[in-house]
Amino acid sequence: MRGIHVPRNVQIKPPALIAHRGYALRYPENTLESIKAAIELRAAYVEFDVQLTADGVPVLLHDSDFWRTGRVDRSVLDTKLELVRDIWVNETARFGPKFGEVLVPTLDEAIDLVRRHPDVTAFVEIKRESLNRFGRNLVLERVHASLEPASSQCVVISFDLDALVESRGRGAHAVGFVLPDWTPATLAAAETLQPQYIFCNYRMIPDEDDLWQGPWHWALYDIIDPDLALALTARGARFIETSAIGEMLNDLRLAPGR
Repeated sequence: MRGIHVPRNVQIKPPALIAHRGYALRYPENTLESIKAAIELRAAYVEFDVQLTADGVPVLLHDSDFWRTGRVDRSVLDTKLELVRDIWVNETARFGPKFGEVLVPTLDEAIDLVRRHPDVTAFVEIKRESLNRFGRNLVLERVHASLEPASSQCVVISFDLDALVESRGRGAHAVGFVLPDWTPATLAAAETLQPQYIFCNYRMIPDEDDLWQGPWHWALYDIIDPDLALALTARGARFIETSAIGEMLNDLRLAPGR
């Protein structure tokens, strides 16, 4: 799949773009700054990750610890929100001193931002580490309470199939299954769930395979090459998730012969 090329004279409708962890190429990921930057560029779709703190508060964080983004060797699952607020997730390994006091936002704060932009859809990924530590009931109770002010703008996504089933039972507007692998068992699970969206790392898809047919939309990640995005769109992907939302919006808008 990585070798696919689309000839310049082939007309392909550009995909819808999802801002992966906000504008993560240029801003610290999963922060209000990153999400705001994507929305200001008129991204219609944003995605962010959710973990729970030790006192059960949903916050935006991909990893279960703060080391990669904040250079603090501590698990969010063992840290209360009060102490989480003291950690700067300014990603100095990527950005050096460019960003100052960039904090871990709560899910409430992120949803308040989304709510102020009614045309924006948020894909909210519930991470497995929190589900395993605190149990689905508590995690989903807290997450859905935070989503309530903008529930019609939110899509709950996860690798955890049972969490998605339970989210539906709690009134989720839509759900997205993030594929753990490309196997017949996972296809069967998708067919049983019938999610509105399927998210998949494009590298996982064999060159000779078609995208599975169903009532869902495909969202493939993480792609920063516009030609690759168009090639994947030609194979049936409706959404492309990208950390380079600014560049991709510009490139796909200006791509000649499209």
